[in-house]
Order: sequence, then C-alpha cells, then structure tokens
Amino acid sequence: MSDPAKTRRHAERVRELVASLVREIKDPRLGMVTITDARITGDLREATVYYTVLGDVTEQASTAAALESAKGMLRSRVGHALGLRHSPSLAFVMDNVLDHAKEIDDLLAAAKHRDEEVQRLAAGKKYAGDPDPYKSEDEDEDERVGAAEDQG
Repeated sequence: MSDPAKTRRHAERVRELVASLVREIKDPRLGMVTITDARITGDLREATVYYTVLGDVTEQASTAAALESAKGMLRSRVGHALGLRHSPSLAFVMDNVLDHAKEIDDLLAAAKHRDEEVQRLAAGKKYAGDPDPYKSEDEDEDERVGAAEDQG
C-alpha cells in the first residue's frame, strides 16, 4: 500500500502526462479531447483517466476508439516517465461533466418554476384558524387569576 499523498501525486502526474501525450496521437478518429482527471490505485498498478470530448455522440465514440487503440503507447510512455517498477494499466472513462451540469441546471430551473407557482398561489391568502395559535404567558396568568377569583 502506498502513501495517499504519493498516490495523489502520481495520479496528477498521470493526468498531466496523458494530456500532453494525447496531442502526439496521429489517429484521425481522435476529436477535441480534454483530460479532466486521473485516479490511480494505492498499489500504483491501475490508473483511470477521465476525459471529455467536444462534439456529438459519434465523435465521442470515435475518440473512445482512438484512445483505446493508443492505450499501449500511452501506457509505456507514462510508465517510463513515472519511473515505476510496473507501468500502471490505463482505463479511459468518458467524463460527462457538461451533461451533469446541464441536468443540474434543468433541475434548478424546474424547482425555481415550482417555487414561483407556489408563491403565486399563496399571494393574498391567509392562514386558517387564529393568527397566533399559541397561547402567550399573559393569557395563562389571566386565566390563573380568574380561576383563583372564582374559587375564592
């Protein structure tokens, strides 16, 4: 088991290395790719590289295929640059940050619309029952004084 700080440093280094090496890939299927993150296991044997692609689903699929075909070259270059005994295996995962952000924005917009609808329905309405349903201390004292006078 490796030190967590060392693992984070290696993961950051893997991200930087893959980001720079992706530019050297001459595959025409490779689109506008951005390496967003990398995570590496504690034993430094497996690295997961997260990426985004600018474009539609077909460009994303072709970029995924290009990265898979270049995986061996990237692994050997990353392993050599890291200077580890074993080169970490690389797994590429599509990072849908933009899709998640859009989904969150849509949910927030829907919640705002529902809040505005509730505010519109509540405008000019009154609460049912007494305006102050809780008894105050002054009323309790008045009741006790009145009850004592009735007994006396």
